[in-house]
Order: sequence, then C-alpha cells, then structure tokens
Amino acid sequence: MAEAEGSSPLLLPPPPPPPGMAEVEAPTAAETDKKHFSGSASSAMDVDRSRFPYCVVWTPIPVLTWFFPIIGHMGICTSTGVIRDFAGPYFVSEDNMAFGKPAKYWKLDPAQVYASGPNAWDTAVHDASEEYKHRMHSLCCDNCHSHVALALNLMRYNNSTNWNMVTLCFFCLLYGKYVSVGAFVKTWLPFVLLLGIILTVSLVFNLR
Repeated sequence: MAEAEGSSPLLLPPPPPPPGMAEVEAPTAAETDKKHFSGSASSAMDVDRSRFPYCVVWTPIPVLTWFFPIIGHMGICTSTGVIRDFAGPYFVSEDNMAFGKPAKYWKLDPAQVYASGPNAWDTAVHDASEEYKHRMHSLCCDNCHSHVALALNLMRYNNSTNWNMVTLCFFCLLYGKYVSVGAFVKTWLPFVLLLGIILTVSLVFNLR
C-alpha cells in the first residue's frame, strides 16, 4: 500500500540526541578568531606587523641617532603587542610609532609585575599614556623614555618604582635585540660613516 500523504521520511523531524548528551553549538568564525588571537597573539611577536607583546621598543631618530647611536625614540607595548609611544606634545601614538617601525626590542617578563589588580600590565600602559596626553614634550626632561618609565613604575616592574630615562637607555642598550640585520645597519652605519669622515679630516690636517 502507498504511504499516506505527509508521512514522507524527508519531512520527519530529526531524532533527538541520545540521553545524557547535550547539544553543542558550533562556534562562529568570529569566536574562533577571538580565541586564536587571545591564545597566541599575547605571547608571539610579529615583526612584520610590529607586534611586540610585553616589550619596550626603540627606533632611531634621524640626525640625532647618527651622532649618538644610543639615543632614539622609545615606546612600550601592550600585552597584545600594540605600541604606545609619547610622540609629541599632548599626543601618545597607538600602533603607529613615531620615526618608523621598531629597530630594536627589549623583551620583559610579565611575571615581574608587582602591581595588584587584573591585567596590571595593560592598565599601567594605559594610565601612563593617558597621563602623557596632558604633558608637553621636552627632549631632555620629559620625553618618550619618561612615558615608558612611568608605565614601568605604575606596574612596579621588577618591584621597583625608580625607572627613569637613564636606566631605560642603559637597559635597552644592554638587553635590547635588533629585529633584523637591516635594523642594525640602519642604526649604526650613519654613525660609522660620520666617524670615518671626522677621523679622515683630522688625519689630513694633522699630516700637513
């Protein structure tokens, strides 16, 4: 006999899940991407995208670094690697470092943050950046190094609140790593050429 109208197997509802097994919704693409970002980007560096999580970054300043290679522009990165730097009077840049991409980075240890509260690293970077949005830039007294020093002091990095321009310059020189050979050449070649020219001119005048 023919099946009654409306009883086609194609129109039957799907069978219920077995007892004890809950239905699980498949994650959306956005949720998957968010989990991937939070799980990997917070610890992995990406030089091409200028992402340096938990790092102090440094780049040469034209002319000034040519004469003094240890002097340059400094910024500090969030836990996801976004650069914050005091780029000028009343302006703290985000993800667009003044004077170009970082040439050198100094990797810090978030376990050395002694400030209390959740996400103390990012909170300190944010608070320091908000503070420097209200400050005038001074090359010798209150500059990009001072902004980074305030962030480290707020988070009490290495259980210290004595970070300043001098200590940052010294530690970045001692522990900083160049992102590439090209970055090393960009930093030191102008200085070497200028030094060679000065020495050559001095020798020429002394030999006369």
